[in-house]
Amino acid sequence: MGTVFSLDVRGGEPDAVRAAVRDAVAGLHRVDEVFSMYRDDSQISRLARGELSVAECDPEVAEVLELAAEAERVSGGWFSARYRGRPDPTGIVKGWATERAARRLAAAGASGVSVNGGGDVQLLGAPGAGRPWRVGVSDPLRPGGLAAVVSAAGADEVAVATSGTAERGDHIVDPRTGRPAVTDLVAVTVVAPRLTWADCWATAAFAMGSREGLRWLESLPGVEGLLITAGDEVRCTGGLAGWLG
Repeated sequence: MGTVFSLDVRGGEPDAVRAAVRDAVAGLHRVDEVFSMYRDDSQISRLARGELSVAECDPEVAEVLELAAEAERVSGGWFSARYRGRPDPTGIVKGWATERAARRLAAAGASGVSVNGGGDVQLLGAPGAGRPWRVGVSDPLRPGGLAAVVSAAGADEVAVATSGTAERGDHIVDPRTGRPAVTDLVAVTVVAPRLTWADCWATAAFAMGSREGLRWLESLPGVEGLLITAGDEVRCTGGLAGWLG
């Protein structure tokens, strides 16, 4: 998927956890084989060229496309898994794959799981008694600095996803034009229970811009957001403060 994944796993029976880690890593490699738009032989590339139908692909392809359709509906079209008329679930598949890997590890008996896929993180359980997971949010205007620290204290599952231009430039597309989104934002961080959705919502809110993006994130239950503009303004949803620490 063109990025780095890291797994931090606490507790559980060691042999079972080691086996689950191997399974999770193999699953991430398989996702890349199936969904990469940079591989001509991937199923999603062949689907885009019309060489395969969805029914001929692995079942995960239909699952991801259905999730993407739901994200498009909830976002009013600001999130899309199509590019120039062809299927392209790049905007959802990394978050989905990261969350799936984390849940595989938790199902194996781990008491605390953190899976980081290119800076987007799914947290489950806790790293230790009385110790919550904490995630630093990079400051897009001050390299090496932090804009905030998210604490998962009191929650069994928390996801943190960021979309913006600091790392990859203008890569977020406005689905209405097919061109890079014209926005006053440089970064949007979303905190939600599931990374599959947090990743989608951060992307959609970034494309909307700060005013509409903030209003829309406020309307989503269980979702909080941190929006940073190119002018160094910080805008937050009303409940975000409860996650900082």
